[in-house]
Amino acid sequence: MNTPTSFFGNIFSKDLNKNLSNEIASEFSYNKNATIHAQQIIYGWKVKLIILKLRITVLWIAISNYRNPIIGIKFLLHIINLRRATKGNVIKKMVKANGKYYMGPYVPGWNGKAFKSFILSEMNKFSQLDKTVNRFNNVFLAITKKCILQCEHCFEWDVLNKKDVLTIQKIKEMVAVLQKKGVNQIYFTGGEPMLKLDTMLDVIKSYKDNTDFWILTSGYNFSLKNAEKLKKAGLNGVIISLDHFNPAEHNKFRGNDNAFKWVMEAINSALENNIIVTLSICVTRSFATAENLLTYMNLAKKLKVSFVQFLEPKAVGHYIGKDVSLLPIHESILESTFLKMNSNKSFKNYPLIIYHGYYQRRLGCFNGGLTGLYIDTDGDINACPFCQIKTGKV
Repeated sequence: MNTPTSFFGNIFSKDLNKNLSNEIASEFSYNKNATIHAQQIIYGWKVKLIILKLRITVLWIAISNYRNPIIGIKFLLHIINLRRATKGNVIKKMVKANGKYYMGPYVPGWNGKAFKSFILSEMNKFSQLDKTVNRFNNVFLAITKKCILQCEHCFEWDVLNKKDVLTIQKIKEMVAVLQKKGVNQIYFTGGEPMLKLDTMLDVIKSYKDNTDFWILTSGYNFSLKNAEKLKKAGLNGVIISLDHFNPAEHNKFRGNDNAFKWVMEAINSALENNIIVTLSICVTRSFATAENLLTYMNLAKKLKVSFVQFLEPKAVGHYIGKDVSLLPIHESILESTFLKMNSNKSFKNYPLIIYHGYYQRRLGCFNGGLTGLYIDTDGDINACPFCQIKTGKV
């Protein structure tokens, strides 16, 4: 059986895809000089120590606010069980970035201001507090209909490249309302949010003190210069879509011959500016093999990203009416990869995998107004990007 390292070597020596070796090797030139010292995947006793400190922090916050040690201890046990259910096992890896420790892109880093707000919001769901706390953990905010891509799975396909209705003032007003209601993290999406760089810079600078900001992007326009601007403004992290390890296949999926190149440049630009990097892949039926997933994760490891997000295709947007949902065999392969690579010592230096389908099949969805929501390009509230049933304005 191949070890991860030997498998990576075999991938390129056997040239499973005739373009893979040469094209990826060329794209790696972006990443050779990236100063990635501020982001580090930790494993083993270091994680155990941080988890112990994190639990002490949670317990202290709980007892201080509940003013009842019994409820505080019960809440801590609740959080531990919830984390295990979503991660599939005891947490064995974390990411250290900019002095904080992260379990994923959807939970604020310990021990920052947003982390305490996150814990208070979870406490209020567990047993109501006698104080105002953040209502939402995550809000996805679509700030533009414009996009330069034609992605196979686009959930905003029906409104793509129509006239924008959200002005910068409207976006700032919405963020102000969200902060008043309470939100830990806001994720700019679209369309392609990097087409609204000045808008994001303005919003982040104005509201970064109370909210962590992330960007969901194809990588377009995420240059070194723009990444530096975003970092100075206060951007926390970026989630970059990469839907295949083969450049030609990714470009085809995204409908643009430059898509893979933009991803490589965006990763390098983010790492150079100590912006946390998550790769996001829509895992289709044809891609969902153990071999493909390992090849993808080997690439993610070499690119030195912190997280990889597995998304399942949904019959919405450009996929509406199409039979694209994964079958049980595909779900089993994804779950096996997710559990193995997040806990097995052989993969301790690999990025952490975030797989929403795993916990959704066991616990249900956390969005839908429970812990998060989606605000579309018209400023309307929806359950999530994939469950677009408008329920009013912000």
